[in-house]
Amino acid sequence: MTRADRKALTVRIRLHGTPAETAAALAAIGQVLHIHTVSRPYPDRRSPMFQRIYVDATPREDTRR
Repeated sequence: MTRADRKALTVRIRLHGTPAETAAALAAIGQVLHIHTVSRPYPDRRSPMFQRIYVDATPREDTRR
């Protein structure tokens, strides 16, 4: 797979929740997608108990059909 192919398949995912929830979601996503980058946690604008993180990922070779 070329770099252009990988870039075309890259998705950006926003996770929103408590730190524990976003960590659990990130671990689950890592089972199906190859995670390239994870942003720093950003505080939620309305509720300080929530955060959001952004993930850039591509499908894993072994999960494609």
